[in-house]
Amino acid sequence: MIKNMARGLAALTLALTPFALPASAHAAPAAPGGAQAFPLSYAVDQIPVADESRTGYTRDKFRYWNRGLDPVDGCNTRNEVLLDEAAEAPAVAAGCKLSEGEWISYYDEQEVTDPGKLDIDHMVPLAEAWGSKWAMLCRVHHSAS
Repeated sequence: MIKNMARGLAALTLALTPFALPASAHAAPAAPGGAQAFPLSYAVDQIPVADESRTGYTRDKFRYWNRGLDPVDGCNTRNEVLLDEAAEAPAVAAGCKLSEGEWISYYDEQEVTDPGKLDIDHMVPLAEAWGSKWAMLCRVHHSAS
């Protein structure tokens, strides 16, 4: 009996397989609830486009940019990032002057051993954050990171 059930299940699976596969490699899944499906390019074209406004933006509004998390240790935000991101910890002299150490580029996996040759910047530029109004909610956090 179990053998017959296994054969029947295998036959049913083979019979239903064509209905489970899309008709072509480019077939879109059915839209839920009867909604229409459109190509991505159409959806992107429906996004309203407006000019950005930098009215009111000054870098001074991002007041914590150079002080770092602990203003008394002498490490500015740049050096804090370098310390945090180092593959091999650098030597730290008075005033948080960094030397030696090793960093690996996220972009091309190049090794850098001179901290002076590294640029630290925001993943989202401050002016862009301001223009998108994101900065109104968390500019202090963003400028310190």
